[in-house]
Amino acid sequence: MAARVLVVEDDAGVAEMLRRNLAYEGFGVEVARDGPAGLAGARDLAPDLVILDVMLPKLDGFEVVRRLRAAGDDIPVLMLTARDAVDDRVRGLEGGADDYLVKPFAFREMLARINALLRRRAGAERETLRVADLELDLVARRAVRAGRPIDLSTTEFELLAHFLRHPDQVLSRDRILERVWGDDFGGESNVIEVYVGYLRRKLEADGRPRLIQTVRGVGYVLRVPDEP
Repeated sequence: MAARVLVVEDDAGVAEMLRRNLAYEGFGVEVARDGPAGLAGARDLAPDLVILDVMLPKLDGFEVVRRLRAAGDDIPVLMLTARDAVDDRVRGLEGGADDYLVKPFAFREMLARINALLRRRAGAERETLRVADLELDLVARRAVRAGRPIDLSTTEFELLAHFLRHPDQVLSRDRILERVWGDDFGGESNVIEVYVGYLRRKLEADGRPRLIQTVRGVGYVLRVPDEP
């Protein structure tokens, strides 16, 4: 499935150029025009990479990346800075950005940096995802809860992996459908509800507490329940 990029840029011309060129290269692209919208997009869309301008309305790029990292989000961030702003580049990297690109830039260089960041993230991805007593081994493709193996179908595995990659994050039905089933899915409209039901029955066997919670009118969230 194509990687998804969130462009956070208030300059309409630059944003459209990036959207068009990245889409041509096969990326899924979303655009946010200010800092708060960028934060919301990173949270709700769960992109694979963020292109983040420093100079943004309402909340600058430094504060956006700081809040992302404070929330535990390790999404790769490519920061766009002014040509003569050395301090901005240093501040961005120290604040949690993974790389920077100086404006004006050649799109070919941006593309090379994006691909390098995505390769680095793929190589660094944890082999095992864990939340509470649930473990998912991405290499052996094995699930275990409280020491009990869980037999999962391919789709159940991918859906559970998506939840475990984004714990405590409310995921919309559209987002889940897009990331697990793909953009071109043309099956039943209730497929997510059906597979969440399958996962719940398997994960909650032996009386284990529910981890996948329904957020009415929005979607689902994987969250450890509060102690009674």
